Amino acid sequence: MARSAPGKHYRKTISLVEIFRKFPDDATAEAWFIEQRWPEGIACPSCGSDNVQTGAAHRSMPFRCRPCRKRFSTKTGTVMADSNLGFQTWAVAIYLLTTSLKSVSSMKLHRDLDITQKSAWHLAHRIRETMGTAGFAPFKGPVEVDETYVGGKRKNMHAAKRARLRVHGRHDKTTVVGAKDRATNQVRAEVVARADKATLHGFVNKHVSRSAKLYTDDAKGYVGARRRHATVRHSVGEYVNDQAHTNGLESFWSMLKRGHDGTFHHLSPQHLGRYVNEFANRHNVRRYDTIVQMRLIARRMLGKRLRYADLVSG
Repeated sequence: MARSAPGKHYRKTISLVEIFRKFPDDATAEAWFIEQRWPEGIACPSCGSDNVQTGAAHRSMPFRCRPCRKRFSTKTGTVMADSNLGFQTWAVAIYLLTTSLKSVSSMKLHRDLDITQKSAWHLAHRIRETMGTAGFAPFKGPVEVDETYVGGKRKNMHAAKRARLRVHGRHDKTTVVGAKDRATNQVRAEVVARADKATLHGFVNKHVSRSAKLYTDDAKGYVGARRRHATVRHSVGEYVNDQAHTNGLESFWSMLKRGHDGTFHHLSPQHLGRYVNEFANRHNVRRYDTIVQMRLIARRMLGKRLRYADLVSG
């Protein structure tokens, strides 16, 4: 690739033609998932033994642990558990969600992967389930923190929905608060119920080290955050004050909203958190080669679960 190309030109990307050469069938794709899950050889998920019989004559459980006698598959104990979709479908779906900057709608996955829209929607959300940042260490800074609001405009809603919002005293958008570490260019973002002082302080305490320099706008909710704190006064049209600004996060918010407007058109509050995780993950790993990005997702599948019944409940 030309070194003068814009963006992350140093990355080694994979074309759509190449991805189908790499995963021509389910067997090849399964071998790749096995390599990501068990780089030192297949081991039993229950007892950890590597004394495993492979190629067992079982439709869905080809591995059998000799010590504990339990059967398992590559999907057992991962977000792929109980999925009837083939490994090739999973691999290509991971590729599409990894390389599409504004994400991929379930309708496009339905057409591209030749599966039902219902299966495509569930598949995409299961992949997004691997993209959370729980357990990550707080940013050391300098850190920008800002909030945004995602959702349709009240004036575009049906009159009945506007009436329901009035009755329940709710506004028409969902609040998302985020942090960006200027040192590492990493982003964390979460859906929150409201942008009040308790919520914003809780987010800062979770994601920003006490020793970090904090940059926010002049929203009152950030006052008293107990960090070295500088603000920019958005309320009077000020967007940069020396090093104080939130322009890095504003760039991230713009990509999230381009996905909302151009790809999904509607993101329900119930599922918005997973979409936010997807966009944050794609931002955080964009410096890596495409295959490395895919490996990170495959390795995070272990221990995750998202059943369809749980996805549609609530």
